[in-house]
Amino acid sequence: MRALSRAVGFSFLFSHPLSRTFFPLHSAHEPCALPWDDGGRAVVTLAVAQERSGREREKESQGQQRHIRKFELCPGRMIGGSHPCFIIAEIGQNHQGDIEIAKKMIKMAKDCGADCAKFQKSELEYKFSKRALERPYNSKHSWGKTYGDHKRHLEFSHDQYRELKKYADDIGIFLTASGMDEMAVEFLHELDVPFFKVASCDANNFPYLEKTARKGRPMVISTGMQSMETIRRVYKTVKEHNHKFTLLQCTSAYPLDPKEVNLSVIRKYQEEFPDVPIGYSGHEKGIYITVAAVAMGAKVVERHVTLDKTWKGNDHEASLEPSELAELVRAIRLVETAMGSPVKQMLPCEKTCHDKLGKSVIAKVKIPKGTVLSLDMFAVKVGEPKGIPPEHMQQLVGKKIKVDVEEDDSILADMIE
Repeated sequence: MRALSRAVGFSFLFSHPLSRTFFPLHSAHEPCALPWDDGGRAVVTLAVAQERSGREREKESQGQQRHIRKFELCPGRMIGGSHPCFIIAEIGQNHQGDIEIAKKMIKMAKDCGADCAKFQKSELEYKFSKRALERPYNSKHSWGKTYGDHKRHLEFSHDQYRELKKYADDIGIFLTASGMDEMAVEFLHELDVPFFKVASCDANNFPYLEKTARKGRPMVISTGMQSMETIRRVYKTVKEHNHKFTLLQCTSAYPLDPKEVNLSVIRKYQEEFPDVPIGYSGHEKGIYITVAAVAMGAKVVERHVTLDKTWKGNDHEASLEPSELAELVRAIRLVETAMGSPVKQMLPCEKTCHDKLGKSVIAKVKIPKGTVLSLDMFAVKVGEPKGIPPEHMQQLVGKKIKVDVEEDDSILADMIE
């Protein structure tokens, strides 16, 4: 009954016992007599046939999806397969070293609809050499005379991270951070973040990757500045210890020129690593490229966010302000809705258009009863009532008409012997 109820506006199909050819009636609401009385039988409505074939195609599609791994990235939040894209708002160090600004940014990410707010955590003496920390830093973005002074100004303490984690938990958004060195990963593990983010600069750091993978938490791995050969090795290294990870296409430039984005790498990753959800970490301006990545199948996206692009800091210019982040989330969810089903069929929403504009086989000339039909007798027009759809016209050739049909009248299935 459910299938029959979907047949509104669709034609009936019948099967001749000899020819096994299908002919549609003019309407599901006005069924004609069976076109064949010698044992011919109604087999199924078009809607039922489409539903059956649709289910078969969906099963095929689902079978193809099964090898694309799905897993729980955060408690209660799956990624991969048909699950919604997971959207990471990368705060990074755009908080200017101010924990109150950091909280405002977490709240902004939540209000804009992002799934997760993310920071960057370093244990500076483990990430940088002494010389690197002591070198002068004269950039307009500097927060200190040396690079070490600059980074210390931007680095939150363990207690501050605990405060931020509690705040995120209280308002209902996931919080994590890129562990920028092995000791930072140890702290984040203690902090009980839902997943580890691996920055592009550590994608070729195989001791780091192995130790992080062994901890068992899901991993999101950006792949900027790496070759395909290296990423194959990343895949093998991580998978040996942890099956819950995703690879993000990324180009490490700020802001990123669209010519250097290379979204096509998403397709390459999908081909090379079909059992891993693939995503995108973007540093371009605007939202369009990230939305396109989702349309290409990105299951995780990450974008830097800011409260003000004019603030001091290298990342602000390539970051999204609140209105842009909110629009990105809306656009991604709209695209996901529009992706729909891979099954091509006439949909119920098309009924009005089909009833008004759908064409039928029409008699091009007057056709007397008993005439053997040929193609030169047919025209295709919007007819009243609806007749046989044009795609079935060839199947009429060689059949006999059992009633007189006037020129320009619709040819209906019950007119055929």
